[in-house]
Amino acid sequence: MKRLSVIYQSHPRYFITVCTHDRRRVLASPTIHEILRVHWMKSFELYGWAIGSYVAMPDHVHFFCADAESRTPLSKMIGSWKQWSAKEICPLLGVEAPLWQREFFDHLIRSDESYSEKGEYVRQNPVRAGLVSNADEWEFAGHIHYV
Repeated sequence: MKRLSVIYQSHPRYFITVCTHDRRRVLASPTIHEILRVHWMKSFELYGWAIGSYVAMPDHVHFFCADAESRTPLSKMIGSWKQWSAKEICPLLGVEAPLWQREFFDHLIRSDESYSEKGEYVRQNPVRAGLVSNADEWEFAGHIHYV
């Protein structure tokens, strides 16, 4: 089946994965979790992007986002989020920049079924990694603007 070169959705939703530079295991702490949450909460006001469910793993994050206002491209929102979160996290941890890998993974969510499947994947990530036995035990996960 041939793929479409352009897919139009008025308010597209994406599944995002961003890894730390050199896969440094620095993200799974209450302080870092709060910094990530604060910067995600600001994304709607600053860029028009709503953040859904997320999980912060030791060396990467997964989250869902939706373009609610069509005023900022996805790459600009992600780049700004990475920049400002790194400016706060690097000095706190005493690590050199860059905090994040240059690239990020994005997947356009095309259906509610796909969203549900990816949502369960995100939720179960700490279990698959052997960090907890039940997803509800992982304290570095949640929702920001929507479920």
